[in-house]
Amino acid sequence: MLNIPQLLASEINLKPHQVQNALELLAEGATIPFIARYRKERTDEMNEVQLRELADRYTYLTELEERKSVILSAIAQQGKLTDELKAKISSCLQKTELEDLYLPYRPKRRTRATIAREKGLEPLAEFIKLLNVKNAATASLEEEAAKYISEAKGVKTAEEALKGAADILAEEVAEKAELRAYIRDFLLEEGVFVSRIKDDYPEGTTKFEMYRNYQIKVKNIAPHNMLALCRGETEKVLSFEIAFDEDTVLYYLESKEIKTKVRTIRDFYQTMLKDAFNRLMKVSLMGEVISEIKVYADMESIKTFETNLRELLLSAPAGMKPTLAIDPGFRTGCKVAVLDQTGKFLEYQAVFPHQAAEQRAKAAQTVKNLIEKYKIELIAIGNGTASRETEEFVIQVLETIERKPVKVMVNESGASIYSASTVALEEFPDLDITVRGAISIGRRLQDPLAELVKIDPKSIGVGQYQHDVDQKLLKKKLDETVESCVNYVGVDLNMASKELLTSVSGITATVANNVVAYRNQNGAFKNRRQLLKVPKLGPKAFEQAAGFLRIRGGDNPLDNTAVHPESYSLVEAIASDLNVPLNQVTQIAEKLKKTNLKKYVTDSVGEPTLRDILGELEKPGRDPRAEFKYATFKEGIKEIRDLKVGMELEGMITNVANFGAFVDIGVHQDGLVHISQLADRFVDDPKKVVKVGQVVKVQVLEINEKLKRISLSMKAVKQ
Repeated sequence: MLNIPQLLASEINLKPHQVQNALELLAEGATIPFIARYRKERTDEMNEVQLRELADRYTYLTELEERKSVILSAIAQQGKLTDELKAKISSCLQKTELEDLYLPYRPKRRTRATIAREKGLEPLAEFIKLLNVKNAATASLEEEAAKYISEAKGVKTAEEALKGAADILAEEVAEKAELRAYIRDFLLEEGVFVSRIKDDYPEGTTKFEMYRNYQIKVKNIAPHNMLALCRGETEKVLSFEIAFDEDTVLYYLESKEIKTKVRTIRDFYQTMLKDAFNRLMKVSLMGEVISEIKVYADMESIKTFETNLRELLLSAPAGMKPTLAIDPGFRTGCKVAVLDQTGKFLEYQAVFPHQAAEQRAKAAQTVKNLIEKYKIELIAIGNGTASRETEEFVIQVLETIERKPVKVMVNESGASIYSASTVALEEFPDLDITVRGAISIGRRLQDPLAELVKIDPKSIGVGQYQHDVDQKLLKKKLDETVESCVNYVGVDLNMASKELLTSVSGITATVANNVVAYRNQNGAFKNRRQLLKVPKLGPKAFEQAAGFLRIRGGDNPLDNTAVHPESYSLVEAIASDLNVPLNQVTQIAEKLKKTNLKKYVTDSVGEPTLRDILGELEKPGRDPRAEFKYATFKEGIKEIRDLKVGMELEGMITNVANFGAFVDIGVHQDGLVHISQLADRFVDDPKKVVKVGQVVKVQVLEINEKLKRISLSMKAVKQ
């Protein structure tokens, strides 16, 4: 069997002790964010990407080894396990290869070959195989086959006997691992995807129009095209298959399987091989290739989703300031919610600025009063229906106010999902669903990460074909992304919701509930050690979580940093050596820069951890996210019909796909900057040029109001 740690070290280009120590830490229950941040000495500073790759590959290889054991046992019970077969199985590195080797021994449903064996035709098949190998003319096949005619067994003629023998040989050929591997590789290299739109859909009536007469090499298909084909087939709009040169495959099979020069045997084998390929190999191998390409497309799509989600979650917060949140609407009015500097809901009003003049004036007075009453510093306006009209209304209100809050359009994707969720119902049981939506919009502006963790990532609107990919894998990867982002930023222990706490290293949903309950009952946490009083939060969970939880204004200034409590004594010793009080942590950092860090190295604390501590002490409690920026939409451009080709606009990137980026320019319909229009140079991956949340300038290239499509260019405008 495989030496998994050794293999992992080779595959991921790591040292054996890095792999061994990382696997030991994972086995002990350490989380990847914790290992990457606080166990750098053990792993030689492996980062999260390396650790996740290691964990995923380790899981794959472990499952592979478990499957090998099952297969070896099953073949051994049949008495067919040879040393050669055992060696082949033991050295397998891929599940596909392993299943190919097992195929001849796998329990089968009743096939034509099994029926032929039941009729006693296996000896005839063996006789024909022998003739093929001997390469000598012997008695005719018909004469030999005649010996197997039996009314009792249902073999009426020699021809039937030969057909049965051919069925047995065809199944044997179709189950040979090396033949299947060759054909699979041939399809991957030389096959061509060919798709057709079904006759029920005339030209120009479907979103899959580009696939009406579509052809592309299997190895060259882009992930988004593959997923589009799969979706089109699922929706019964199109059909697709793999076209390839079947003669080349048959020639290969003949070259491998036909040994004799005797014409009758060669003819028999050629017919049998053609049947083996067409009946037993072609469809299954095409399915396997399509599945393999689909898996790759899934992975690439999920990677794009992960990147977009990370950028969105790590969007710069506008800050915890008094906020007026507006969920716009025409007929039903605008829902206005007031939030304080902690995100706490204070008051709600419904206003109707888009109806009669009297109603508009009343709405203006209401909004003005709320701004002045609560000393509002931020105004968040959802970017859905009536958003631009509401923005214009707010601008008019602000003209009457001396101290003007910052007005920002907020992407409200998923806000309606949140407002109808059990999370929102638990948080605001007495509020209307639309009010919850407004609150979510406001909190997104204050701190995107803290609010967006409450929403299923698939509903946030930054995915690509997210409903078409492997849902189990998608959930796993998106959950990992959320976990990574939350722990990267850190969490305010005294303000965090249970949903945010659940993503903290080492904290389960149950423990998160207990933390909130303890906080509600006992007041704000004064220090990290208090966490150990929370039910079910034991020493192990404390070790994993403490460094990622912040306490502002608590007993110990180190509790508002990413310095782990296990290093407090070290920092205190350093502070003592430098004659600096602990409550003046920034001075410690300044003096520590001039000190030889090596003097503080111990068996458990090395230079990597000391460098991290130094970085934390320089700016305690700092937010690692970027500076807050927002797009300013052009006045008078509210609908797609207001656009003109050549217009230059400012917008914000809402989604990045493999083929380009979508930009919100304030007309309720995102425009697409195709990959070819992202920059004045060749771009192979849009993620290298743009990211979700980025403010960009674009030029309008093309408008299709009927299909609601807007083509934009970034390279035509100076950024």
